[in-house]
Amino acid sequence: MPNPTITSSSYAGEFAGKYLGAALLSASTLDAGAVTILPNIKYKAAMKVGAFSNLVRSADCDFDSTTSGLTLTEKVLTPTELQVNLQICKKELHADWEAAQMGFSAFDELPPLFSDYVISRVAAEVANATETSIWQGTAGEGNFDGFDALLTADGGADVTATTVDSSNVIAQLGAIVDAANAAVLGKEDLTLYISTNIARAYIRALGGFATNIGANGVDNKGTTWYSGGALSFEGINVFVAQGLADNTAVLAQKSNLFFGTGLLDDRNVVRVIDTSETLGDQNVRVVMRYTAGVQYGVRGDIVLYS
Repeated sequence: MPNPTITSSSYAGEFAGKYLGAALLSASTLDAGAVTILPNIKYKAAMKVGAFSNLVRSADCDFDSTTSGLTLTEKVLTPTELQVNLQICKKELHADWEAAQMGFSAFDELPPLFSDYVISRVAAEVANATETSIWQGTAGEGNFDGFDALLTADGGADVTATTVDSSNVIAQLGAIVDAANAAVLGKEDLTLYISTNIARAYIRALGGFATNIGANGVDNKGTTWYSGGALSFEGINVFVAQGLADNTAVLAQKSNLFFGTGLLDDRNVVRVIDTSETLGDQNVRVVMRYTAGVQYGVRGDIVLYS
């Protein structure tokens, strides 16, 4: 089968948003809706944070507002402009795409066009990069400040982390909950976001490796108790954030953590350019331009374990 020709104009303009949507929103945190997503941010989004003081006073016959007050502060989410500039030889991916079309693949649905296949591979990498930046990114080349960096800059770790394993994970998670603002405990969207190594330690502990669980673990099933379902800790939903660094966790309400992107912004571009038509080579250039960033609302309602 000869190398297919990819037209340079197939993936530009309005249709580009569909690929950007797949690339960004298939990051596991976003795909699960584990944080609040703010799409279509043209430049920046300002969020007002209000704090009341002395709101309730003893009753008398007068109206006196001098003792009560509302202080408004502003949190700004400014998505970072990012891009992908990739050049690959068509032969590098063509063999994989050809095999996929013949049915030698674990995927049920595959793009029928080679150009779609290239986009899907690149989009998966963009999703992985986005997931990492959401939690542990630091402003710099190809990155934006993630929640860890933002929270560290605004108060540092609320609970100092240690190396977590099955023998201490329950005590460490308990320390995170103990450090929480009592007002957020019991909120329906309160979530304990944990790194993958903490998740493994917690699952192992509940399988009988923690001193206070018992040798046979949850339901006396030992290490077979967990089959990939939801986790919780003391009534709080647990979310395994793939982008969190090892031994890191965040306790926060979903409604207090925000991801912003100009998903439908007209600056977004996805192009697949076959340069064989102009340069006589066998290369394909993939160009993506998009924006992404995160911000939180009320710092006092968040616990950072780091």
